[in-house]
Amino acid sequence: MEYELAPSMLSADFGNLSSQFAEISSAGAGWLHIDVMDGHFVPNISMGLPVIKSIRSCTKLYFDTHLMISDPLLYAERFAEAGADSITFHLEAADQPEKVIECIRKCGKKAGISIKPGTPAASLEPYIDKVDMVLLMTVEPGFGGQAYIESSTEKIAAVRKMADSRGLDTDIEVDGGIAPDTIDRVLDAGANIIVAGSAVFKGDIRSNIRFFEDAFARRGK
Repeated sequence: MEYELAPSMLSADFGNLSSQFAEISSAGAGWLHIDVMDGHFVPNISMGLPVIKSIRSCTKLYFDTHLMISDPLLYAERFAEAGADSITFHLEAADQPEKVIECIRKCGKKAGISIKPGTPAASLEPYIDKVDMVLLMTVEPGFGGQAYIESSTEKIAAVRKMADSRGLDTDIEVDGGIAPDTIDRVLDAGANIIVAGSAVFKGDIRSNIRFFEDAFARRGK
C-alpha cells in the first residue's frame, strides 16, 4: 500500500503560498489538499476556481481537490480545467453520483467520493468500485482545528474491508483532527492518504512532515 501526506492548503500562509509549496515539496510531500467550500453545502466559504488556476503554475504538487459544494456535477469539469489532478465530491451533495464520477473521468482526472461523519460507510457500497479514492471526513466539514471523531476509526476499517473484499486497491483518505496522537490509529484502521493542516504548517514544516513520513515508513512505505 502506498501512503501519501496531503498538507491542507487551508492551514498555509496565504501571503506566502509559493514558498510554502516549495517547502512542503522539498520536505517530501507530493500532494496538496485543496478544500473548496461554497457556504451552502458546508457553513464556510474558502477558495474557488480562480485560486486553483492561479496557483497551478506555482507548483508541481498533486492537486487533491475536495469539493464541499452543492451540485458538484455542474462544476467538476471547470475544476479539472483549472488544474485539479483529482476531484473528490460529496455523496450527500450529488443527486446522481455516477454521473459526477463519469464527468470527472471524462476529464482525465482521478475520481473520489467523500462522506460526512454522520453518513454510514455502507452508503459507499454502490460506488466503491467506481472511484479511485474514498475520503472519510473525521470531523464535521467546514472548519479546521476540530478534534478527531473517535467513531471514525471503525468507519475507516469498514471501508478498507469493503475495498479489500472486492479486490480493490482503493485509496482511503482521512481529513480532520489528524495529528501525532491520532495518526497511528487511522493508519492501522486502513487509511493511506492523510490530510493534515495545522499539524504540518504550524511550527517547523520539515520536522512535521518528517513525523508523518516516519509513521508511513513504519508500515513499509
